[in-house]
Amino acid sequence: MNGGAAEDEGAGAAAPVVVHRPTGGHGRRVSIRAQAAGLAHSDADVIEFLRRAGLPDAEELLDDPRWVRWQGGRPHDYGTD
Repeated sequence: MNGGAAEDEGAGAAAPVVVHRPTGGHGRRVSIRAQAAGLAHSDADVIEFLRRAGLPDAEELLDDPRWVRWQGGRPHDYGTD
C-alpha cells in the first residue's frame, strides 16, 4: 500500500484489509488490497467480503492488525445505530 501519514498509523499499516472510517450512519467502506470490496453495516458484511476474497476463517481475522486495519472510529462500530 502506498503510505501517507494517515495510512501509516498503528501496527496494522501493512494490513491488506482496511475498514475505513464510518460514513455518517451509512456503514463503512471496506478495501481489500487497495480494491473496493463494498460497504459494510456489520461485522457479518466484512466477513462476507473477506470470504469472497478467498480468506478462510475470516471471522478470526477481524481483530488481527496484521490483516485488518480499522481506520477512524472504533473497531466494530459501523455508525448505523
